[in-house]
Amino acid sequence: QVQLVESGGGLVQAGGSLRLSCAASGRTFSVYAMGWFRQAPGKEREFVEAISRSGSSTYYADSVKGRFTISRDNGKNTVYLQMNSLKPEDTAVYYCAAGPRPAMTSAGYDYWGQGTQVTVSS
Repeated sequence: QVQLVESGGGLVQAGGSLRLSCAASGRTFSVYAMGWFRQAPGKEREFVEAISRSGSSTYYADSVKGRFTISRDNGKNTVYLQMNSLKPEDTAVYYCAAGPRPAMTSAGYDYWGQGTQVTVSS
């Protein structure tokens, strides 16, 4: 089992940047693929980015292409989401998740963090 804790959310103006972190504890971090999802008020949770166990492969949603970057540091048991050129429509609660392989659906992940709020003002 693994516990996940997100941090780094906050309020930022459109065009700004934030870096989210997700710290893992428990079972060996490197056995898990990791993903980031987000959920805006009144909307379903949606896939943002995912990364393989080694970090050699990444996957992203078209809505964040060229703006967001996922990375991981297995030595620090942490996955990151660098978010640049933020838009008001990026406002959501952001969740990290761990699973056996990279997936673009929530069902592909077994463990979830509690989420961190990101608010982008226009």
